[in-house]
Amino acid sequence: MSVALLAGCGPAPWNSGGETPTATATAVAPPISNDLSGGSTEREVVAGAVSATISYWSTLRMDRWTADAVKPVSLSMVTTVSPDDGQKVYLQKATMIAVPANGSTGFEPLATQIDQSTVSPGYLVLAPYSYSQTFNVGTVPADATFVTLQFTYDFLVQTTPTSNEFAKQTATDTLTVAIAGSAADSED
Repeated sequence: MSVALLAGCGPAPWNSGGETPTATATAVAPPISNDLSGGSTEREVVAGAVSATISYWSTLRMDRWTADAVKPVSLSMVTTVSPDDGQKVYLQKATMIAVPANGSTGFEPLATQIDQSTVSPGYLVLAPYSYSQTFNVGTVPADATFVTLQFTYDFLVQTTPTSNEFAKQTATDTLTVAIAGSAADSED
C-alpha cells in the first residue's frame, strides 16, 4: 500500500506577494454595564434590623439616556424588620448623587438630590406600606459614557411597638446606567 504525500510549496493563494499577513490590533472599549438595561432592576439592601426591597426603573428608554437629556429614575421601596415585634419602620430621608464618568475619567458629581420627610418621624415604609419617588439625572459631560447613581436611605426604627424612641439605620445602594451616544455620534 502506498500513501501519497502532498506538500504545499509557495505562498498561500490569499497572500499576494508571498508576505505573511499581519493582524492589526484595534482597541475595543469594554461594554458598559447597565443596571437598567432590562427596563428595571430590583435590589434588597439591609441596614441593621431593616431589610428594604427596592425596585428601580426609568420611564425614558435607555437609547434616550443621552448626555443632555433629563433622565428620570423612579424607585419603589417596602421594608421588613427582624425580629418583627410590632415596631414600625420610617424612611426619614432618601438621597441620590449622580456621578458621570467614562472608561478613563470621572467627572464632578451632579447636585445631590434629597427627599427629606415632611412628617415626623418619617414616611411609614413597613410592608404593606411603600415609598415611591422619582429623581432626575440632569445634563452630564458630552464624553461621559455612564453615570453611577449612589442612593442613601436613612431609616428610623421604633425601639418597641409603643415607643417614641427610634434607632437610626442607614442603607446604601448603587446603580450604573449607560449614557447613550447622541444622534450625531451614531452618524460618524
